[in-house]
Amino acid sequence: MSDEATPDLAPAAARVATAARDLGLAIEVVAMPASTRTAEEAAAACGCAVGEIVKSLVFRGRTSERPYLLLVAGSNRVDEKAVAGSIGEALKRAQADDVRAITGYAIGGIPPFGHATVLDVFIDEDLLGHARVWAAAGTPFAVFAVEPRALAAAVGAKVIRMG
Repeated sequence: MSDEATPDLAPAAARVATAARDLGLAIEVVAMPASTRTAEEAAAACGCAVGEIVKSLVFRGRTSERPYLLLVAGSNRVDEKAVAGSIGEALKRAQADDVRAITGYAIGGIPPFGHATVLDVFIDEDLLGHARVWAAAGTPFAVFAVEPRALAAAVGAKVIRMG
């Protein structure tokens, strides 16, 4: 995506487009007329199944306080105990102000990359069953489509079972 294509995007969405380009991901950030804040809203706006939506969820290690990014299929709930087994420590959900400080984005618009903090990233194996998935692009009204294996490779995500 070229810089000429980003002027109509909100600044946060334009940052996502730039971060994608820096990672070598060829995506197009799309500003939507309706909210994409929840997985259900995003699926309706994108015309896809809820399972094709990437939820970017921030957790912290219960002991280490280390932040982790979980890229979860929209139709799945995080099984914290199973994920903790894969990560190696118990987890706790980060609070909204903590999420914004860690990622640089508000909940409902958190992209899977381009964060203020370098994060260990884990991707839901269920996302890899799709040819294309949709993720938030910095605001609750911006999304992009991407091939999930390309996304996982670009962000160095470890594939695990989430739900």
